[in-house]
Amino acid sequence: MDETGNLLHEGGVDEAAPEGGVLYPLRPRGSGGLMPRAEALIGRAEALESLQHLLDGVDRGDWAAVEVSGEPGIGKTRLLRELASRAEGRGHIVLSGSASEFERDLPFSVFVDALDEYVEGLDDVHLSGLSDEMRADLARVFPALASPGGRSVEAEHERHRCHRAVRALLERLADARPLLLLLDDLHWADPASIELLGSLLRRPPAAPVLVAVALRPNQTPGRLTAALDRAQRSGALTRVELDALTLAQARALLGDAVGAADASVLYEESGGNPFYLEQLARSLERAGTVARVSEIPATDVFVPHAVAASLGEELAMLSNGTRLVLEGAAVAGDPFEPELAAAAADTSEDSAMLAIDELLQLDLIRQTDVPRRFRFRHPLVRRAVYETAPVGWRLRAHRRCAEALAARGATAAARAHHIERSARQGDLAAVAVLREAGGSAAALAPDSAARWLEGALRLLPETAPMRERAELLLGRASALAAAGRFTESHDAALEAVALVPGLPPALRTTVATSCASVERFLGRYEDAHSRLVRALRLLRETASVERVELLMELTLNEFYRSRYEAMREWADLAVRDAAEVGDPALVAAAAVMPAFAAAMTGPTDFARVRRADAAALVDDLGDEELAARPHTAGWLAIAEVYLDLYAEADAHASRALALARATGEGDPLHRLYPVLPRVWYVRGRLADAAELLDGAIEAGRLLGSPAALAGNLFNRSVVALAVGDLEIALATAEESVELTRDLDEGFVSAWAAARLAAVLHETGQTDRAVELLLGRAGGDELRLIPGGWRAYWLELLTRCWLALDRPGEAARTAALAEATAATVQLPLVAAWADRAVAAVALVADETARACNRALVSAGAADACGAPIEAALSRVVAGRALVRAGETDRAVAELHRAAEALGACGAFRFRECAERELGRLGLRPHRRTRPGNAEGDGVESLTARELQVARLVVDRRTNGQIAAELYLSQKTVETHLRNIFSKMGVSTRVAVARAVEHADRARTT
Repeated sequence: MDETGNLLHEGGVDEAAPEGGVLYPLRPRGSGGLMPRAEALIGRAEALESLQHLLDGVDRGDWAAVEVSGEPGIGKTRLLRELASRAEGRGHIVLSGSASEFERDLPFSVFVDALDEYVEGLDDVHLSGLSDEMRADLARVFPALASPGGRSVEAEHERHRCHRAVRALLERLADARPLLLLLDDLHWADPASIELLGSLLRRPPAAPVLVAVALRPNQTPGRLTAALDRAQRSGALTRVELDALTLAQARALLGDAVGAADASVLYEESGGNPFYLEQLARSLERAGTVARVSEIPATDVFVPHAVAASLGEELAMLSNGTRLVLEGAAVAGDPFEPELAAAAADTSEDSAMLAIDELLQLDLIRQTDVPRRFRFRHPLVRRAVYETAPVGWRLRAHRRCAEALAARGATAAARAHHIERSARQGDLAAVAVLREAGGSAAALAPDSAARWLEGALRLLPETAPMRERAELLLGRASALAAAGRFTESHDAALEAVALVPGLPPALRTTVATSCASVERFLGRYEDAHSRLVRALRLLRETASVERVELLMELTLNEFYRSRYEAMREWADLAVRDAAEVGDPALVAAAAVMPAFAAAMTGPTDFARVRRADAAALVDDLGDEELAARPHTAGWLAIAEVYLDLYAEADAHASRALALARATGEGDPLHRLYPVLPRVWYVRGRLADAAELLDGAIEAGRLLGSPAALAGNLFNRSVVALAVGDLEIALATAEESVELTRDLDEGFVSAWAAARLAAVLHETGQTDRAVELLLGRAGGDELRLIPGGWRAYWLELLTRCWLALDRPGEAARTAALAEATAATVQLPLVAAWADRAVAAVALVADETARACNRALVSAGAADACGAPIEAALSRVVAGRALVRAGETDRAVAELHRAAEALGACGAFRFRECAERELGRLGLRPHRRTRPGNAEGDGVESLTARELQVARLVVDRRTNGQIAAELYLSQKTVETHLRNIFSKMGVSTRVAVARAVEHADRARTT
């Protein structure tokens, strides 16, 4: 290998190689015949140049990703091998894995193939940078890290946590040396692997890692195509498309051993495909002519007849025993272990090893980097072997594989795909294995779980109890919903509903609530309401667990419908029936419902009493009891948010989230992720809120529920707005509104519109803000916003009317806020109303009234632990005091506001306070600034420029920075030009050094 990393052979790179491709001579094969070298690489100069450029970037510390695409046999795997060789020559860590055609339902299989053996050999020192939590998450992906006999628990819809852990693992592995991760045949990747790759492309490792994938574009699943397209648009992915060789390149590949006439025939039959050329050359060597009749069944991949015939001839030359082992290997997997191939072939290990030696010599299989593991020369060879094996024999071979895996203690998931292909209808043991596999995969690989549960349903005997069929259907519906396949999930749930007349009451209720839950995911709240009412009518009117559960679901669905008064009726009935049933966990869960309903409508005293009663019941439950009804604490926390009980809401939501993660039960995405960030925002914990919401958005994208994703996006928007990330605030709010356009009218769409209105007002688009508030949040009274939070948005609408110079509408809106505050009687609600009234009074030159109401507002917000709201009210008070001529008092209030907002990280809001101070001739002292025009270096950067610079320090590319900050690449490029100009540098390395030096100087 030369200094540039090019492979050299004998005389090195042949100057006669067409188009700069690396040309290798032929090598001897078999009994003196000549075949193209396996290492031959012709006509790929442009592709190699792109890969070389990426390796250079990784050597500089960058992350990169590349997609190598083309038809079967075009040379994708060969190009990856060349990339691996060059990376190894540079001292990089190289890890490779490949997806397999017949194993595409094994969760994370391509990542396990690439990383599992390597991480198994790492000691604790290498993993010391990973927390215990991350190690536990990694153990759910990689068998090598799982504790013997340990139980893996995953919280529902939290697959992004495992993605985050894998990202951290890659960063740790690349800490000492750059890492090349090769993922071949990705078009066959399982859905869990596709999700993981998509997550890595959206939020890449902050380390020198190059991920190279190879795939066939015409066979690539839509979800993978979308993830790769998105990454390319953001600049996070380079595409290398391989085309067929020219005739000259084909002749160069074949070499002098093949005459010009034969080379032309081979080229015509192969279409310039390198693998087909090689295969036809083998045919020419064997028979002196090119076969033209296919002996291999047609597949979803077009293979020229001559190539198929050549493969058939090559396989026909094998002895019966060797062919049998090769067929067993094709059933066992790719890669395969000799023991499993022997079991599938129903032969001894000794016989299998003798056959493997022969197959290696014939180049039908090849060794891998892992001992006792082999691969087929090409996936098309495996398909040819598999498809030409007798169908009945294949069924028995899959059964033998499943039995061999069971004997060695393999998991249900490892056995499932063999059982699915071999078991007959009525095989209850097979049903049990598929059901277990589906249950174990549901949290992290719901697509695979859905497939295995579908297989269990297919194998279930017609005489099986309806209960068992209904439970399998519900499990499949849940897995499909978790995979974001809501229409199919709804179909499975409806199929279960059709069985309701023959089911016991408990299961009938579960079927109804599960189906209604999917309908809520789809935003079809009216359908869910009708279904729950019908299910309730089927039950006897006497109290029962099933009746209470339906009444609670009806209460919650009214919340999504924004029928807040109707919530009380169902809630009261639930409490009554739960008391008769007497189960403590059920009583506590039912008690939360009227507190929740009252929090949406008032009066507050009544709501707080009901909340206190419910909280006492919930707090008395042990974790095991509460885990039986995991949503209880989450709904209680939401009620507490609407009752100004933020510390209590924080405690209950945090407990619910901890239980969900510890037990795998519950639904953090829909209940806990929305409430905790709002609590933390009010309490001034913006950084914590942003971190949780970023994970929630990842989870929402995996789930694909418009309502769930929209809720987390609009909550992320409010945090970004306070911090000053206007691009993020606008992008997340706009996406949330777009997601809710097809939902039924209700809570989610109203909040999405209101959050976008807040950003629009801040960015000078107040007309649009008012239009959104009035059109999608319930008119002048904003009736779709529940409880005291209506005053929050009425205060915004008041400011909008004032900005549009419409003081009459502003005064009426402020009066509505006051009326809301009078009804619910909560401190923070009163603070919002008082601030709205103060703003109107200030415009009307009623300075004394404005000052008084603003200071009262600040005091009320302070009383309930809402520092941001208190500071915003002090800014209004400061303006009023200035107008009243009380400058000293104004300065004191504005300084206090700026300090509080800075401490919370609400930098945009802090700038409002500082502008008021600036008008008074005062220059505030603060740690973070919008940019010092008089300074130089890092001190001259704006907050956004410094944010971009810090991501440069973290080795982010422009595309990655754009994705993380919700900016366009052009905007990032503009920021970088400004940074270079201000700092007087010309490279990213110089920027990183300067920022790191400034950070060290501040800490010393």
